[in-house]
Amino acid sequence: MPASDETLAASGAEQHYRALERLYASAPVNAKFASTLHIPGEGRSQLTFTVSPEDYHAAGAAHGTIYFKMLDDAAFYACNSLVTDRFLLTTSFNLFFSKPVRAGQVTAEGHWVSGRRRVFVAEARLVDAEGEEIGRGTGTFMRSRIALSSLPGYAAGGPSGL
Repeated sequence: MPASDETLAASGAEQHYRALERLYASAPVNAKFASTLHIPGEGRSQLTFTVSPEDYHAAGAAHGTIYFKMLDDAAFYACNSLVTDRFLLTTSFNLFFSKPVRAGQVTAEGHWVSGRRRVFVAEARLVDAEGEEIGRGTGTFMRSRIALSSLPGYAAGGPSGL
């Protein structure tokens, strides 16, 4: 019995989400962070990150670069989940820091807000292990000329081993 168009589309979407997760895992910069990406569905992403003393600024809490990285990645992948042919690029990002975090697991939740052609907008929020919001951000992303299929981490069986 042949699969329905809806089943094939869902299967293709799942393959794209898993490929984006592999792409995240394969990025050299992510070897520096204890983090994992999960894309649960279209226009959404979830990034878990473990904050440790190596991430601290001089006053003993996570440096703002950590907040930016997690928020940017979550928003970016929420948008790129909608785009199957091109890698997106961050063109702007606004941050709001609401609470310092010293250690433990932090979750960045990204969701697409608008745009489906050239420019995309997404929001992301950071939640600490106690469930309290510690920061949020809004990013703007645009299509690049880089084909996702040209990126080794995106390909099935890429460097992440997934």
